[in-house]
Formats: sequence, structure tokens, C-alpha cells
Amino acid sequence: MQDKMQKLVALCKRRGFVFPASEIYGGFANSYTYGPYGSELKKNIKDLWWKTFVSSRRDMVGIDGPIILHPKLWEASGHVGGFNDAMVDCKQCKKRFRADHLVEEATGQDFEGELEKMQEVLVNEKVKCKVCGSSDWSEVRVFNLMFKTEMNTTEGGEENIAYLRPETAGAIFIEFKNVVDSSRVKVPFGIAQIGKAFRNEIVAGNFIFRLREFEQMEIEYFIDPELAWEELFEDWLLKQEQFAMALGAKPEDIRRYEHAQEKLSHYSKKTVDIEYNFPFGGFKELFGLAHRTDFDLKAHAEASGTKLEYFDAANNRRFVPHVIEPTFGLDRSILTALVAAYTEEELEEGSRIVMKFPRNLAPVTVAVFPLLKNKPELVAKAEEVFANLSMIFKAEFDDNGNVGKRYRRQDEIGTPFCVTIDFDSLEDDTVTVRDRDTMEQERVKIEELVGYIQEKL
Repeated sequence: MQDKMQKLVALCKRRGFVFPASEIYGGFANSYTYGPYGSELKKNIKDLWWKTFVSSRRDMVGIDGPIILHPKLWEASGHVGGFNDAMVDCKQCKKRFRADHLVEEATGQDFEGELEKMQEVLVNEKVKCKVCGSSDWSEVRVFNLMFKTEMNTTEGGEENIAYLRPETAGAIFIEFKNVVDSSRVKVPFGIAQIGKAFRNEIVAGNFIFRLREFEQMEIEYFIDPELAWEELFEDWLLKQEQFAMALGAKPEDIRRYEHAQEKLSHYSKKTVDIEYNFPFGGFKELFGLAHRTDFDLKAHAEASGTKLEYFDAANNRRFVPHVIEPTFGLDRSILTALVAAYTEEELEEGSRIVMKFPRNLAPVTVAVFPLLKNKPELVAKAEEVFANLSMIFKAEFDDNGNVGKRYRRQDEIGTPFCVTIDFDSLEDDTVTVRDRDTMEQERVKIEELVGYIQEKL
């Protein structure tokens, strides 16, 4: 499985999906750039998520909040005091690790938050450093995950400190009142947001699975505290699983993991992860779903002095809503789509690598080929077809190399349809359309091409 991951990472760089960022300077802190095709895939996944969970629903609205928010927000939410990981350093090679990860890998036990027990295991079990093999560890200590920055104000000192947001939810909660006052929303309703978040992770890695700068697609769904919420919670879990399958994931590669009651975050009544079977380490968290109760709205109301309540006019009730929070990691969604799409096939004439994305997510929908690039009449006709298709689909004009090589290149990009303009096209206004998955070819009239592709999509 790890071999598949290595091949996928190589393909992502070769075909312009994902590049190591700052590579000419030797790379930087496990950061990546989405290339020409990766950025298209990313946009398609965001658009699918927004259409699925926001624009097609009457009970959802969206916002786009700032990355740098008032620092008191993070004090009220508990992030300043409690958003920590346990870290430990190898004294020999100076590498830093998540202590709970080292302990869990060594013993199978989860001691998250229990620093003394983690220290005991590291010492008594002589857990070895993954880098140098030493068992000489520093003290286990907490490490706050928020990135600090400074605002250019006149106060100076602590008044200047601000934070890059560690999650997008904060902006949603502090805009609850504005959304209720300005919109016609009625409980139950949700506020959605897509945006960047930043966590100073001790250990980032596994390609784009764990990044310090990442993007979330997040919903806070506000409900009546008297509502029997269990059925609604289950419905959101099903929707998250369906979205994972819309990315291309197979049902057998998806599972649920419910957090034990004693391991729940302080605000959570119930938390379940949707996990995907990645090529590294097996099942890992893809999406999360939590019942956050009324913790956030009450905490921000108390800290700000502003009432964050909902008035139910029909029943003449005023209450602080509870919240169900479905969270979707965008970068992990992209990685899931890449992993699920990567396919190696043996053919009579050799082998091919093909990215079998769901057709609506493919970075390029259709590629247009003139059969020969040195025949002006074929090129002109191909450019005419490309101009028409590119008004409706993400299209690419490709005249580099023979048609067979072009097919292989588009297979690795994941393009569902390749359209070839040949000499017959000049006579009867038909083209050859080749299907990515079956490799079957069909003659289609140019005037029917748009409808043909739309029907296949």
C-alpha cells in the first residue's frame, strides 16, 4: 500500500496536481502547492460540497469570515488555554514527536492528555526514536497549536498578540446573531463556511493528510435544545459517508469511529469520525461529526456581553441553540479523491496509469486533439470545436505527440473524454470521442457533442 502512495505522490508532481512548496529552497515545513490540475480538482470538490450542503438546501446559509479574529474569541473558546498536544524531544537527534502517538504505537494504549503516564511508558518500555533509534527522551510537555502573530497597533505588549485561526468554526459562532438578524433563518438551520485554518502541528506528514496550513469545509447546524437529536445526528453521518463516496471512495474503505466518552472534548456530547482507508497506516480520520451542545454560544455570550439567543416566535420561546457540527477536511478530501482514483491497468499493448475520478470532479472534462498538428485545416477545425466546448466544460487543447501518447497523458490527468478531429471530420462534421474508463471510441456529430458529454456526466 505504501508503494501505491509513493507512486501517487510522484504522479501528482509529474502531472501538476501537487508540488512540494518552496522546493527550489529545499522545501518548507511540509507545505504544498496545488498545481494546475490540483487547483481545478480542489475547486471542483469545494463546488460539489457547497452545492450539496448549502445552495441546494433551504435550511443552510454561508459566510466567509476572516482568518485573523479577535484574540478574546480564542480565550473564550478554550483554545488559548487548552488547545495543546503532548510533545517530546529525542535528546540525541533533537527530533520532536507527538508523545501520545509514540506511546500508542508502542503499546496500543491511548493516554492522550495524561502526561505522566506517557512519560512512564517512554521510559519503562524504552520506546525508540523513529529517526536515530535512541531511547533518550526529554520530559513530555504541552505545546499550544495556535500560530501567534502581532497586530500593528499602538498599545504594545500583550495587546498586540493575535492568532491565525486554528479552525473555521469560531467565525461562525460569533456571527450567529448577525446571521439571525439579517436572514430569515429558522431553527433548525446551518451556517457553512469554507476557509483556511492553521495549526502548528508537532508532526505533520503523510503528503497532504496532515498540514500546518489546511482548508476546512465546516457547518454549524443550530437546533432546539429540546429536540431529540439522535436521528438528526445519524442523518448527518450518512450524508458525510455519501459525500466520501461522491469523492470516489468505495463503501468498504469507509468506516465510523466513535470517540469514547472519557476522551470527548469538554464541549462534546458525542463525536464520531468518518474514517477512510488510506495507503499509509490504514483507516484515519477524514470527516468529523460532533454534538457541541450550547458551549460555544454561551461562552462567547459571556465573554462578549452580547446575548446569542434565538427567539422562537411560533412558541414564544427564547433559547440558546445546541449545535451539531459536521466538519470536512478539504485537503483530506482531495487526497481521498486522488487515492481512490489512482488505477494501474494491464492492457494488451502494455499498461497504463489512469486517474478514474468521478467525472464531475475531473480537473479536465474533455481534451480536444487535432489528429496531426502540421495540417492547418485539422488544427483550425479542432480549435473551433475546442472554443465551443470550453464555453461549457473545462477543456484542454492537446496537439503534442501522437494520439496514443496524448491518450496516456490525459488518462493520468483523469480526463473523461478525448475528442479527436481527423480528416473525416472535415467531410461529415463528426469526431471520435474516446471514453477514459472503457477506452471505447464512438463517432459523434459535432453539433451533438455538448449534449453527448452532458448526458455522460
